[in-house]
Amino acid sequence: MEIQAAVFHKVHEPLTIETVELDRPRARELIVRTIATGVCHSDLHVIEGLGRFPTDRPFVLGHEGAGVVEAVGSDVTAVKVGDHVVACLSGFCGTCAQCLSGHPNVCTGGIATRAESDTPRVSQHGGLVRQFGGLGSYAEKMLVHENSVVVIDRDIAFDRAALVGCGVLTGVGAALRSSGMRAGQTVAVYGCGGVGLSIVQGARIGGARRIIAVDQFDSKLDMAKGVGATHVVNASRDDPVKAIRALTDGLGVDHAFEAVGLAKLCRQAIESLAVRGTATICGVLPPDATIEFPWLAIRPECKVQTSRMGSNQFRTDIPNYLEFYRQGRLDLDSMISRRGRLADINDAFRAMKAGEVARTVLMFD
Repeated sequence: MEIQAAVFHKVHEPLTIETVELDRPRARELIVRTIATGVCHSDLHVIEGLGRFPTDRPFVLGHEGAGVVEAVGSDVTAVKVGDHVVACLSGFCGTCAQCLSGHPNVCTGGIATRAESDTPRVSQHGGLVRQFGGLGSYAEKMLVHENSVVVIDRDIAFDRAALVGCGVLTGVGAALRSSGMRAGQTVAVYGCGGVGLSIVQGARIGGARRIIAVDQFDSKLDMAKGVGATHVVNASRDDPVKAIRALTDGLGVDHAFEAVGLAKLCRQAIESLAVRGTATICGVLPPDATIEFPWLAIRPECKVQTSRMGSNQFRTDIPNYLEFYRQGRLDLDSMISRRGRLADINDAFRAMKAGEVARTVLMFD
């Protein structure tokens, strides 16, 4: 079938709205009619050539989508036609060592996409069009594996639900799952975009007693205060490491999170730790990035770790986080700074780079 999608062709060039062909779902695949999709920084990495993704073929970007199941393959058991679903980058096989040990977010089974030698899910003029993360939510419909979606309650608005497919899942999970944070500890969050604001919220939900948000835009710091930050530091005016130590009586924080993908911020997060503190890097750095810091800048017995997609088990985490939203414990409403249509995709990226938004959500209905 023919659908409209925002297609990436070349690094540093705008996406273009084009007609692409969607194949029929195979045994464990399904078609989702996209209702809403968030615009995430990870897609911008592809456009700017900073990711680990091949750019020799066209791409349908987008991976933070929610919609309605429209068709299913013969062996699909997880969903049925008419279900409301959220798509997630963490498609899992269920049989590899990581899945079986409770870490499907780092699945090595490779079920998210078809082999490139196979008939493509998405094509154009007979040639393969790749899907970001096996999803490609900047399109009217997505053809995905059943282990890349989770059913949600029908009373949850699609624009809010879409956010939990990536940014919120990554940020809340980094605080509640990856970091090892305990109630009563102190936290610093470097970067207050969609992921950073979600880390702030996860830290608040988890009982952190002090949450220090760091950004260079006052508008984002205001957002951070609105969702739970107890203190804010504008890094364009103040040295964040010195400011954090001043706010913690010179001790530093128990947990520091980097949520942008900049080596400089990773170093600052490490330097702001207390004794036995943990720095959790959530941002996606360029493949050749290096993180350097003076040996004496890191306190005794500190840890530096990465977090992939909030260490999620998304089939249970996404419904749980949406229940937090329903209870008023997780604020998704204020996370949406703008709404638009598919044709607004390039302006959404411009607004992201300018620091004007936490998240833009594109609506298809």
